Amino acid sequence: MLNLESILLHNYTFLQKALHRLALSSNIFKEICFDLEKILFYESKNITDNVFITGLARSGTTTLLNALYKSNKYCSLTYQDMPFILSPNLWSKLYKSTFPISENERAHGDGIKINNQSPEAFEEVFWQIFQNDDNLNDYKKYVSLICKKYKKNHYLCKNNQNIKRIEKILKCYPNSKVIIPFRDPLQHANSLFFQHKKFIELQKEDKFIRNYMFWIGHREFGIDYKPFKINGLKFCDINNFNHWIEQWYLSYEFLSNYKGLNNVKFICYEDLCNNDETWNKLLNFLGIDKKIIFNFKESKKNITSTFNKRLLEDCNNIYMELKREF
Repeated sequence: MLNLESILLHNYTFLQKALHRLALSSNIFKEICFDLEKILFYESKNITDNVFITGLARSGTTTLLNALYKSNKYCSLTYQDMPFILSPNLWSKLYKSTFPISENERAHGDGIKINNQSPEAFEEVFWQIFQNDDNLNDYKKYVSLICKKYKKNHYLCKNNQNIKRIEKILKCYPNSKVIIPFRDPLQHANSLFFQHKKFIELQKEDKFIRNYMFWIGHREFGIDYKPFKINGLKFCDINNFNHWIEQWYLSYEFLSNYKGLNNVKFICYEDLCNNDETWNKLLNFLGIDKKIIFNFKESKKNITSTFNKRLLEDCNNIYMELKREF
């Protein structure tokens, strides 16, 4: 019924759209689904050594997710769990999707291919409903339920919005690791700006794409774009390239507060692409003994937009500081 190929081609059937609207548009309905999931499937389970990947969108978080998922050590939410994200066990009982379909390039057009068994950043659906610290026990139950479905004891999460929740995550799982990738500021800002303009056009053509991204909390670009950092913002015009460079600066200036923590690791995406030892050191940091071969690809574009050189210089200073952290 839910065919990922049709999703990637932006031609959901009426039934598929209706099912996604039912499952994702109402917070009350999502809470009911989560309550049912807990009643039917929750068991106390010792979930340890989790990995949380977070960073500004387009920093390499999805690539790292796919690479670490190959270790087979971790479970993660996958496209099989859509659209009932908060009921992974219940949905798997109601709808069987055990055979992988062929891979297709995702809507970003960045060369990353996915199928129905690919991990993805769907966890934000939970945080949209349960935002308070009082709900941290529910978050731990949610992670346990995901692990139960996939028969694993370790959870792998990629969520760019977790930039603002690192302390909460480490409070829940003090023995877990947080990975924060970062890219060359100019290339990174250019990628964000490009995706922003691209998704505005996609969302204008198909309102369902806009709704879908809003429902799953992906507001890093597009019509419903929500800047991560507003405090200190000088370039408010989102059609100004400097706005996206400044978002890099404000985001990683904030994340720099986590430098020096034993369970937080900053990783330069350019180094990951150009130096095999960077990948090996990351695997060692995570305690992964298995050798994982993954083709990290660096993307360099010709920058034609004008920009504030002083702002870029400030970004580059942070970039070099973070590189030294690894």
